[in-house]
Amino acid sequence: MTSCIRRLMMVVLAFLSLLTPAFAAEELSLKPLIAEALKNNREVLAAEARVIAAGYRIQQAKGMPDPLLSVGYQNEGLTQYRYGDSLDAQWILSASQTFPFFGKRGLKGEMAAADADSLRAVYETVRLKTTARIKELYYDLFLNYKNIDVIGEKTTLFARLEESALSRYASGTGGQQDILMAQTEKYMLREREEMFRQKIQSVEAMLGLTLGREDISPLGRPAPIADTPLDRKVEELIKTAYEGSPEIQTKKKLLAVAEAKTRMAKRETFPDLTVTAQTNQRGGEFTSMYSLMTSLNIPIYYKWKQEPAFLEATAAFQEAKHDLEATRIMTTANIRDSYAMAAAADRLMKLYRTALVPRASQDFEAALAGYVTGKSDALTVINRLRTFLDVEILSWTQFVEKQKAMARLDALTGKKED
Repeated sequence: MTSCIRRLMMVVLAFLSLLTPAFAAEELSLKPLIAEALKNNREVLAAEARVIAAGYRIQQAKGMPDPLLSVGYQNEGLTQYRYGDSLDAQWILSASQTFPFFGKRGLKGEMAAADADSLRAVYETVRLKTTARIKELYYDLFLNYKNIDVIGEKTTLFARLEESALSRYASGTGGQQDILMAQTEKYMLREREEMFRQKIQSVEAMLGLTLGREDISPLGRPAPIADTPLDRKVEELIKTAYEGSPEIQTKKKLLAVAEAKTRMAKRETFPDLTVTAQTNQRGGEFTSMYSLMTSLNIPIYYKWKQEPAFLEATAAFQEAKHDLEATRIMTTANIRDSYAMAAAADRLMKLYRTALVPRASQDFEAALAGYVTGKSDALTVINRLRTFLDVEILSWTQFVEKQKAMARLDALTGKKED
């Protein structure tokens, strides 16, 4: 009966192995993935295009208004063409150029330059967030592969329990129930392994999206990850973020744009000068005439136009100031949150590795030894092995959570990859 059960389980294992997708064997490195994402990620490319477009707007903003050329004809009477026969019949040619009030063009160029700077800071923010996203997904991929390794190791330990149960059953000191329990637990591990493999495919899909790949294929197993030390104080990280965070720099640039718009709205109350040169060409013996005129626009609707525009720009400036402060406060909170998560994960990881994992291993070995000698039952050994599996998975989970929190801190403080 026992041999039949074992053969059946072997068939189930072989069937499951056929259903398991084949994963690439090559080792996956983090830096090439980051480089690929920064080169091909669609959000990064769109942000870069916006920066290029904004650069072209600077010269446009500082440009002069287009001149106006006018051509007309004045005739005496409606019945015949009188050019050259009448004093009042003439061709009229005129050209006019508007000269903005002193400082307006410079302010418009300053506004466009500040806007381009803000978009450049947004571009850097997108790059940092994309880098952090790649890191987090890479660490998740690493964790799922590591969990599969841990399950493989624990499957071997369940096999040891199964062998002990078979030996006891053969000697008449144990029951068949112990064998079935050990085998059931071993195959339940295969179920968990399949779940982790499915997670690998999901993470690879998200990685492919972030990399800008249209064809999603297995990426391979991540290379071993070195533990990133948490060697900076939270206050130092906050100070670094204030100086280097692209998000904060974006808000500073937008504040500069709003300030320039306020000055521009105030200067719009001054009139622009338009110069017009005109010639009246009269044919025959009549002398042609020439004229030069200047004109100014008079802002008589100041209360309905220029003043509300200035008040609008002033309110937008205040909005930009508050937005900058809000971003600083939010960045500070996010840094403290990520720092606390990294510190807690570091402590838990050390606790698992130095205490809980070794203790769980010892408990399992003691329980298994007791089972071999008949001093403990199979359920006790199984429970100890479950605990051993869980604490080791939790140990690697905390390791990855720390690395992910460190990646978020890098993005928040504006740290770029080497």
